[in-house]
Amino acid sequence: MVSAASTLASVSERRQALEARYPVWPALTLSQALDAAAARHPDRPLVLSAERAYSYGEMRDWSRRLAAGLVALGVGPGEHVAVVMANYPELVALKFAIARAGAVTVPVNFLLRRDELAYVLGQSETAVLVTMDSFRELDYVGALDELAPGWEDSGGGERLPHLREVVVFDTGGGGREGGRSLVELERLGSEAGDEVKIELGRRERGVDPSADADLIYTSGTSGAPKGVLLSHDALLRSAYGSAWTRAFEDGRRILFALPLYHVFAYVEGLLASLFSGGAIIPQIAFDPAATLQAVQEHRADEALFVPTMTIAMLEAAQVGRFDVGSLRHVMSAAAPAPVRLWQAVRDQLGVPEIVTGYGMTETSAATTYTEPDGPLELVASTVGKPKRGGVAGDPSLGGLLVVYKTVHPLTGEDLPPGAEGELTARGPILTHGYFAKPAETAAVLDAGGWLRSGDLGRIAQDGSLVLTGRSKELYKCGGELVAPKEVEECLTEHPRVAQAYVVGLADERMGEIGCAWVVPAGAEPPDPQELIAHCRERLARFKVPAQILFLQAGQLPTTATGKVQKFRLIERAEALRGGASA
Repeated sequence: MVSAASTLASVSERRQALEARYPVWPALTLSQALDAAAARHPDRPLVLSAERAYSYGEMRDWSRRLAAGLVALGVGPGEHVAVVMANYPELVALKFAIARAGAVTVPVNFLLRRDELAYVLGQSETAVLVTMDSFRELDYVGALDELAPGWEDSGGGERLPHLREVVVFDTGGGGREGGRSLVELERLGSEAGDEVKIELGRRERGVDPSADADLIYTSGTSGAPKGVLLSHDALLRSAYGSAWTRAFEDGRRILFALPLYHVFAYVEGLLASLFSGGAIIPQIAFDPAATLQAVQEHRADEALFVPTMTIAMLEAAQVGRFDVGSLRHVMSAAAPAPVRLWQAVRDQLGVPEIVTGYGMTETSAATTYTEPDGPLELVASTVGKPKRGGVAGDPSLGGLLVVYKTVHPLTGEDLPPGAEGELTARGPILTHGYFAKPAETAAVLDAGGWLRSGDLGRIAQDGSLVLTGRSKELYKCGGELVAPKEVEECLTEHPRVAQAYVVGLADERMGEIGCAWVVPAGAEPPDPQELIAHCRERLARFKVPAQILFLQAGQLPTTATGKVQKFRLIERAEALRGGASA
């Protein structure tokens, strides 16, 4: 395979081209950003699906029809419109349509079950719900029948008092007879009279970019989800900063199976692509062979992955024959991985630029990045430096979009430079709080605008962030505090370990003991005692895991964005207590 590196302009040249296109920051709403991009290149593809391509101009016009339908339906400025939808092109049109109507999108995890869905719809005070009829084994209209009987005519009833209207997108399940369909919503907008059109135009022009655009619920690895409020300007600044830092060339095509209801694919993929006139290639579900086929078919330039996806891609590439010569960039985040994984991506797939980053829903996606042309050792050992924003950066922060410091996890007191502690962030791309949760907001956001992340780490001398764990994941073995990430890094140094996740289990004698879940690097797992001996040679006694359990990458319990849910691993380990393998 011939590397595509020789066809790339340098990182600095690509950044200069972006700066030339955006000499000053244009504070815009999401729909205004789409319209500006459509005015520059109306015929370029924005969404590439298996069925067809949707151009910028088509997506602009589609979103206008849907927005007019929402206004005709009675959706008011600032009201919440929830969307339960996989990565269909319709979701992209709806995101911009809701913003165009001056409302706030509540993108809902489509894997939620009935009561989980009820919590999000109720807590968010959703006024209008747009949902698939079904997806895989999930029946959304059936769930609504149980939550709010008669929803087709009377909305959410007593259980969901704010819900007035439900619109159903037919994915092949037949929709719902008597219910309003997405096709009908679009028709309502197409046939809208002058009064609706005038009102829509007023909203398109009048929405403040600092107003809320999205209410995104934390996927989280523990605790009840919280609704994170993010403004139009924060989302677009973050997206531009990502395009600038990753040095987008003109027309970059980005492929992902990560869900658009989360900030990873939404900001790093969809919104970032607007600034280069690029396209997204969203997949409905992750399948490694289908991903490689899509790279070949659509000539994808970049892929957004989490490490478990990366491993599966490499395995599929060894089995099948795919032309992935167009793939020149990979962004991987959400979990650490050893250098050898990234070297395999470079060697086997011929990808010259590999970056990792770090961020949260509360920070409008990634806040740090490694350099596209930087060494792979930094991709494995750090999450990069705070994201620069180019023209979108904050002059008072030296052009950065965010700055970091560490504080004591218990007292919140500032720690000296280089000291390990809880990472806290401040900058123009942060949330201003959680919806209808003032106590939770006050617990993480102080009066100076510093956001407590819950992540432990330190800031290296070169400014890079080094993550050392989650404050809630620490456990005590024999009275000594153990940071799981340190043990995980030790285990992944072993050549037969691809990934490792360490949790603390209750123990009568020691208080808690370490249990390591290991994804083997090969077909056969290593001897557990071999791994324990490996740790004993390198770690203090209280840090050595007492139990080693094995599983495959596809068996890891993860959020939709690839973050491993350690509380699920604890539950599994407790169920297998005394076992030697999964």
